[in-house]
Amino acid sequence: MSANTKDLRNVVLLGHSDSGKTTLIETMLYEGGAIKRRGSVEGQNTVSDHTDLEHEKGKTIFSHQMFVNWKNNKINIIDTPGFDDFVGEVVSSLKVADTAVIVLNAANGVEVGTELVWEYVDKYQTPAIFVINQMDHPKADFERTLEQAKERFGSKLVPLQYPYNSGANFNSIIDALRMVMYEFPANGGKPEKKPIPESEMARANEMHNALVEIAAENEEGLMEKYFEEGNLSEEELAKGITIALAKQQFFPVFVTSGLKDMGSGRLMGFIDDIAPSPAERPARKLENGGEITYDPNDKTTIFIYKTLSEPQVGMVSYFKVLSGKLKPGDELVNANNGETERISQLFVAEGKERIPVNELVAGDLGVTVKLKYGHSNNTLNTKGLDRKVRPMEFPESRIRKAVSTDSTADMEKLVTALHKIEEEDPTLKVEQSAELKQTILHGQGQLHLDLVKQRLQKEFGVNMNFGNPKIPYRETITGNADADYRHKKQSGGSGQFGEIHMKVENFYDDMPEPTGFNIRQKDIEDLPWGGKLAFYWCIVGGAIDNRYIGAIKKGIMQQMKEGPLTGSHCQNIRVIVYDGKMHSVDSNDISFQLAASGAFREGFHNAKPQLLEPIYSVEILCPDEDTGDVMGDLQTRRAMISGMDSEGHYQKILAEVPLAELHDYGSTLRSITGGKAKFTMKFSEYQLVPPNVQQELVKQHSVELV
Repeated sequence: MSANTKDLRNVVLLGHSDSGKTTLIETMLYEGGAIKRRGSVEGQNTVSDHTDLEHEKGKTIFSHQMFVNWKNNKINIIDTPGFDDFVGEVVSSLKVADTAVIVLNAANGVEVGTELVWEYVDKYQTPAIFVINQMDHPKADFERTLEQAKERFGSKLVPLQYPYNSGANFNSIIDALRMVMYEFPANGGKPEKKPIPESEMARANEMHNALVEIAAENEEGLMEKYFEEGNLSEEELAKGITIALAKQQFFPVFVTSGLKDMGSGRLMGFIDDIAPSPAERPARKLENGGEITYDPNDKTTIFIYKTLSEPQVGMVSYFKVLSGKLKPGDELVNANNGETERISQLFVAEGKERIPVNELVAGDLGVTVKLKYGHSNNTLNTKGLDRKVRPMEFPESRIRKAVSTDSTADMEKLVTALHKIEEEDPTLKVEQSAELKQTILHGQGQLHLDLVKQRLQKEFGVNMNFGNPKIPYRETITGNADADYRHKKQSGGSGQFGEIHMKVENFYDDMPEPTGFNIRQKDIEDLPWGGKLAFYWCIVGGAIDNRYIGAIKKGIMQQMKEGPLTGSHCQNIRVIVYDGKMHSVDSNDISFQLAASGAFREGFHNAKPQLLEPIYSVEILCPDEDTGDVMGDLQTRRAMISGMDSEGHYQKILAEVPLAELHDYGSTLRSITGGKAKFTMKFSEYQLVPPNVQQELVKQHSVELV
């Protein structure tokens, strides 16, 4: 089963939902003889979409690894979801692929999901092949889709083929690389090779010339041979276009009907002949310096790109061998945590099936089970090696929900289960917020979180409820005020006594020192939740002993942790303690702690208190025709539009939006645009809350305290 590194091809299929990736893969596996009959998404019997959740949704939700032997090569294929809610599966799959196959729907053209995956293809500098699929669709439009793709992804997109006819009667493809027309039988499969019709020769020659020029840039003597002979065979062009594809100098475009099995065999042949093997990919730079090449004769290094938990099996780890060879029984050291792992079993994946193998070489993809310490993003090495692969970076979350259970007893079970799913899904984040006193789930969209909820019920037997999380407001002051507070308590024996006079005012960096005070001690503290506390000790004449400084600061900090307005954290405040009184018997730490807390609260209320709210920078890509509706919705969310631009055939809207107004934004945007938009959001800063909103929030907090 083990292949040589140069005989491996690792391809990942990417594209918007409903572009037909899973159906196309099923046809590719069938064409390669890996399966005897083709399954269908509707029939719930494809090799790729094999989980109950995928059968229920009729969509790819997880990435799936498969392989097919084609001629002398082994082609590893990874299927990925098309919804951007599951972008983590795309990122991890691209990390280990050597070629991306980007599938476009011929009826819908370039869709926003394709825009999303292109960002990662570009980031990882992955060679890419474009496939305009579903040419048999009644509304298929090759020319429009190609034009949109060139407009969005650049002039490096070069068609190798185009449909001689499209729509319901699609059955012929003109191939400008081999200069032949493929005509397929009604049920698809092996085509008949025919001469290109005279009416199409001018276009086919023009396309062929473009390919010759691309190949000639990397292969000497080709241009002269072309002028002598009139055209060149694929074999003659192979070396030049292989280099061009590997260097991302061009992105070839194919046409297919995955459903009718037309064109997929030609695509497989091109991947086999032209797509780069791992041996032809550039050296991978390591996080801790140096680089690594796919050398089967080197010592062994593997990278885990995906983990999942299976009932009765435990943790399943998907990895790529980056160097050397891997065999069952090998012991590797985890570069991320120093733990030693024994690879007890070694498999290759064919969808849900795991096939045992005796060896995997550099560049191959494999699976193992029951690693104790291996997680996604971990590098494992032969003992003595110090290699650490740069980790995968996943996008910021775009939705947050507070989670709860029907019974308090189930809460611990829920959190444990969530952490298990978080281990598998790096785009999911479980936060137990002490500040908000809530467990908050961060994800990529409502669909993403709904799937987690469904998994919790089916796999762990836990019901989870969603609610809107509280907003982490901040409190500060915009003015200044003097305050004094006396704490006195007498109840037989020694009592409690402490009196403090302080000034509170808004603090900012490079603020001038206060005048009229004798500064004895100054502490500028960075607060754990952001912002600062400037504490000035200006007591003279022994009115309060220095030994109470710690207790006074503690009293102020306690009040800042739960601010006087809404119970939110306070920040950017200067406190000047300048006078007070103590008692030789009754004064103690608790007395001055309570006195400081009371004085701070009084001063805060009199110093023009102001609530701050978190503002997020939101970037939205949407079709031009939906821009007005998207902008209108943003205005209802107190958004400030900071910019507009066009990106391909999409409009890019930049806005600053309060987090309090972003609940369920992903669902609303999907509804407004019919799923044709995408957005990202990132924390920007804290800004003043409008007076009417502040008034409502303070009132709400007062009711909660009763």
